[in-house]
Amino acid sequence: MTDLPLSILYQDDHLVVVNKPAGMLVHRSWLDKGETRFVMQTLRDQIGQHVYPLHRLDKPTSGVLVFALSSDVAAAMMPQFANNQIKKGYHAIVRGWITDAGQLDYPLVEEQDKIADKHASQAPEAKSAITDYQPLAKIELPIATGRYATSRYSLVAMQPHTGRKHQLRRHMHHLSHPIIGDTTHGDGRHNRVFRHHFDCHRLLLHASQMCFEHPVSGEFLTVTAPIDNQWQALMEAFAWQWPDNANLMGN
Repeated sequence: MTDLPLSILYQDDHLVVVNKPAGMLVHRSWLDKGETRFVMQTLRDQIGQHVYPLHRLDKPTSGVLVFALSSDVAAAMMPQFANNQIKKGYHAIVRGWITDAGQLDYPLVEEQDKIADKHASQAPEAKSAITDYQPLAKIELPIATGRYATSRYSLVAMQPHTGRKHQLRRHMHHLSHPIIGDTTHGDGRHNRVFRHHFDCHRLLLHASQMCFEHPVSGEFLTVTAPIDNQWQALMEAFAWQWPDNANLMGN
């Protein structure tokens, strides 16, 4: 992790949107005490004012992350997140070839933390979880994995309609197309392929785009996060074309 400034994608008097680097926590957490740099504190120092996180991205996920610049704006914006009114577009590289677009409606039980939830009185119930997905590109590499002489991968666009914890990672695992670099729900053999052959040691999940109504002006905004150098290197290695901004949602 470097100490470079955060890339600001959008900013006005009410909101600021950054391109969160992979491997960076949104805010301090007692579950990850070894970390010393966080998006929330770094952004506060960078722009010289307090920021209020409106949602979260997992530590290994990169991409669009939105903050309010006042508690009033945060309160006005939160219902859009709570009611799943915000469109979110993600991209990932997954194991195997996905040949057709589809929608996965597969309820998920909330993942509990071993420490924080160890005293929970009862097991959580499964909640609705819906994800649209669309294959964009594929490749077959002459690298053996397991009993197969080659390794197949796909670039996929995803749009979650719900916001369950690790929803995209768990849904792609359910489809037998786990996201590369996922150490919890992924495939260790294929993660090793990317580490050893492409020097890629991270989760290949990127929050590419977010569309929402500005909580003050009422204007509809679309904010897009460019991919980082690691992603760009893989796109070049695989001769894949990154979709243009208008098609990032996979439409």
